[in-house]
Amino acid sequence: MSTFIALPAFNDNYIWLILADDGERVAVVDPGDAKPVINWLGKHPEYSLSDILITHHHPDHVGGVAALKAGTGCKVWGPAAENIPARDRALEQGDTLKLFGLELQVIAVPGHTLGHIAYYCENHGEPWLLSGDTLFAGGCGRLFEGTPAQMHASLSTLAALPAATRIYCAHEYTQANLQFAHAVEPDNKDIKVRLEVVQDLRAAGRMTLPSEMALELLTNPFLRADNPSVVSAASNHTGKPLAPGVETFAAVRAWKDSF
Repeated sequence: MSTFIALPAFNDNYIWLILADDGERVAVVDPGDAKPVINWLGKHPEYSLSDILITHHHPDHVGGVAALKAGTGCKVWGPAAENIPARDRALEQGDTLKLFGLELQVIAVPGHTLGHIAYYCENHGEPWLLSGDTLFAGGCGRLFEGTPAQMHASLSTLAALPAATRIYCAHEYTQANLQFAHAVEPDNKDIKVRLEVVQDLRAAGRMTLPSEMALELLTNPFLRADNPSVVSAASNHTGKPLAPGVETFAAVRAWKDSF
């Protein structure tokens, strides 16, 4: 099983480390700040940084790339359609890359940004996903560049991954996301229970990640735009009947933006 370590950065980012089984190499995901990574490497000199995986171009995801590349000579992987500093390999939908003996599949997930990609690994029956700012625990990213139709399609692609897929996203937004989810579906008991658990975790200063796809399908309104209760709530909120799918998703995303 792959070993992940979360390094907190900025106010609510997580920079994920992926440790190789050989105990010598480590990869880093979306290092918006080099300092937490450099500090970790300094405390664990047995590890060398071999790879950086980038999901999209926003500064809080790429700000530390150039310094880490200069200091370690690691390989930088990132989306072909975006300007990624120090990138060695440009990745597109359908590409694969090898990491520590594992095969990672590249999935194009436009919406938050136009060139955003996610990385999926089957990991010998223990699948995981690096979703960046596309799919969050209980939520999804804002539409800074893409359309509701693009984001809905991207999320639908991710939702079709195995239910056991562990989701490593880039922000600690879970509590706020679930508070919104509860407003959308106040009668959804799965959301109510999950929100209570997350509130306890955050009160204790603990992180809420990773998530799991099965849990997201039950509690994330952005993956539930075909669900009658979400369609009804969005229709009531906008004051007009909405079609399931993209139309409902767009209304829920706009609702969350002003929540």
